[in-house]
Amino acid sequence: MITKRIIPCLDVRDGRVVKGVNFKGVSDVSSPVKLAKYYSDSGADELVFYDITASFEGRALFTDILCEVARTIFIPLTVGGGINTVDDFDRVLKCGADKVSVNSGAIRNPSLIYEAARKYGDQCVVLSVDAKRVDGQFRVFAKGGREDTGMDAIEWIKQGVASGAGEIVLNSIDTDGVKKGFDLEMLDAVCNAVNVPVIASGGAGGVADFVTLFNAIPKVDAGLAASIFHFGEVEIKDLKQTLYENGINVRR
Repeated sequence: MITKRIIPCLDVRDGRVVKGVNFKGVSDVSSPVKLAKYYSDSGADELVFYDITASFEGRALFTDILCEVARTIFIPLTVGGGINTVDDFDRVLKCGADKVSVNSGAIRNPSLIYEAARKYGDQCVVLSVDAKRVDGQFRVFAKGGREDTGMDAIEWIKQGVASGAGEIVLNSIDTDGVKKGFDLEMLDAVCNAVNVPVIASGGAGGVADFVTLFNAIPKVDAGLAASIFHFGEVEIKDLKQTLYENGINVRR
């Protein structure tokens, strides 16, 4: 049986880890290098590093901090933010990333997914989708949740997988930072639409939310969270123990 993954997320702005609610009201948390090492040592299965304003500000991702994070940890690292070209993939992978996450860059240039997958393999390409309900539709948002693209999220995800994306991170803007549980409806729709790993992001408020996630939607491969880990509300080892006790297969 495939183990479910627990993935902390470092949203980095100006070299610091930050966290907001519904992608707004951002506050400072800690050093990304310090937090990355803590999570690597604490039993996290993977780590996600997002330079959250790179796309909005139209600049390259902070590679110096990324290199330091990659040297510090011993778990797989996914990196995103300001990824617009295959050269950006190359730069980030050379910094030590295992996988590269694309979002706004792929929306602007959908062929980026195909080109990167052909060069580096599907397993390297992660399509990160920021989605929100608009008029009863799951809609794709770009530039860190600031811009409604008008695109249907499910169709966009299906297109991304067909182009070579080997994994999906679904960020529900509706539940992000609210701590009232993952967006099960949206996740179920995505899991039923594609046959690649899907990572749930946005809404975790406690251990019970992960138990509910994996029990309600067995197809979900991983749960991603930020603030509950950053602020010590949930310890990863305790979370995994509870999941194990609830019959959910995890790496311990």
